[in-house]
Amino acid sequence: MKRSRFSEEQIIGILKEHEAGVSVADLCRKHGVSDASIYNWKARFGGMDVSEARRLNALEDDNTRLKRLLADAMLDNVEGSCGKECMVRPVRARVRDIADDDSSCVNDPASRE
Repeated sequence: MKRSRFSEEQIIGILKEHEAGVSVADLCRKHGVSDASIYNWKARFGGMDVSEARRLNALEDDNTRLKRLLADAMLDNVEGSCGKECMVRPVRARVRDIADDDSSCVNDPASRE
């Protein structure tokens, strides 16, 4: 995910300005962001202070890391229990083998008649 050019502290500061009564259009002009960004930030960080926002980001990072670890462990488990007999050969290799076994070749002029 792309990192924001604004830190959590800056985003929360912008949202606090909005809570103080500054319009969204004025905030957009002042900080050079779109109104959609302001509303997305409000949905994500609305009512939080800086420490809560940092904790939220830390929890999201931990969650992502744990999901990757689980996926890797599950993949290792499938590969370990199945072995090579479960692995599927690439399609080109299978088609090549079928073409080699087939007595009538597409390029053979006698097979076209």
